[in-house]
Amino acid sequence: MLQGKTIVLGVSGGIAVYKAVELLRLLTKAGAEVHVVMTRSAREFVTPLTFQTLSGHPVHTDLFSLSQEQEIGHISLADRANLFILAPATANLVGKIAQGIADDLLTTSVMATQAPVLVVPAMNSNMYLHPATQANLQRLTGYGYHLVEPACGRMACDAQGPGRLPEWPVVREAVLTVLASRDLAGRRVLVTAGPTHEPLDPVRYLGNRSSGRMGFALAATARRRGAEVIMISGPSSLPDPPGVTIIRVNSATEMASEVLARAETCDAVVKAAAVSDFRPSHFSTTKIKKAEGGLTLELTANLDILKTLGERKADCASPPILVGFAAETGELLDEGRRKLHDKNLDLLAFNDVSADDAGFAVETNRIIILDRDGGEEQLPLLDKEQAADRIWNRVVKLLDE
Repeated sequence: MLQGKTIVLGVSGGIAVYKAVELLRLLTKAGAEVHVVMTRSAREFVTPLTFQTLSGHPVHTDLFSLSQEQEIGHISLADRANLFILAPATANLVGKIAQGIADDLLTTSVMATQAPVLVVPAMNSNMYLHPATQANLQRLTGYGYHLVEPACGRMACDAQGPGRLPEWPVVREAVLTVLASRDLAGRRVLVTAGPTHEPLDPVRYLGNRSSGRMGFALAATARRRGAEVIMISGPSSLPDPPGVTIIRVNSATEMASEVLARAETCDAVVKAAAVSDFRPSHFSTTKIKKAEGGLTLELTANLDILKTLGERKADCASPPILVGFAAETGELLDEGRRKLHDKNLDLLAFNDVSADDAGFAVETNRIIILDRDGGEEQLPLLDKEQAADRIWNRVVKLLDE
């Protein structure tokens, strides 16, 4: 997700410097080229050699370096960055930048950059909550800097409260949000995710293997791109995407009710949920006992939510862009084109769920996107967040048209 991005990681002096080492490792693992700037006090906690080894680049430390100043070091760093990350950002560093003090390589580089700046504070709880620190952080957000709230917990100094450096998933989400295009700003989108569970008795249900990963990825990437996101999800153990309005449902009937009540207020609807086609015709209020000779179930068809949305388009003055998903096996293209036409969709994304590296319960997907004009786009094997971004690219193009 960060391939081709150049990040300057500014490290100031606090005990959380050791966590910045892991942050650097994960940023480079995600594909970013990372250049590290360390303050004098940061070097008291971890040596520059550690950061140099992990980044593959010399660590920048001195404002007036004979080896670096031929490029004017702070200007060179400022110009090459797609993003500055200050982690840990101590109270001292926050205060200096907020007051316009530029007396070392890190503060001068931050002052000189036009790149977005992500501030990740880490300090003693009392220092973080001090009115001066809070005022300085507010001033930085007023400058347009982006702030990641610190985590709460026990500190190295044995204090308890806010001030811990956030874990990687929180920082990663902030980084991706800052770097994302805002081409969905002002748009409201609805995404469905996960399976549905059709109750058979108090302990059993009919369902499928969907984990919800594709739908959750679509919701997260849309929010990063500025959209107001409503996600209607069936049962899933995945963590909630930040900033997304989440409505939890269990059955296909519940999902249909929630989707149909909200779809017409949205600019786009992406139906990534694996909704059960059938439900048991009868629900047993007591557990069905094991019996000789097996069990015959009578099933009733559930409402086809996607087809219903397609039929409603004719009665809507400004219908939402409608994107369907199809998990298929066998002849994919013919079945995909049939569904696209029959359900009156704008786009259909489908994949072969019989493949080991795509479909249900894996981190990757290999999707083919069909459009109503007969176009076909075959995506390579991608992380589901990358695949989601490619789908949103198509939606944005349709919205702009």
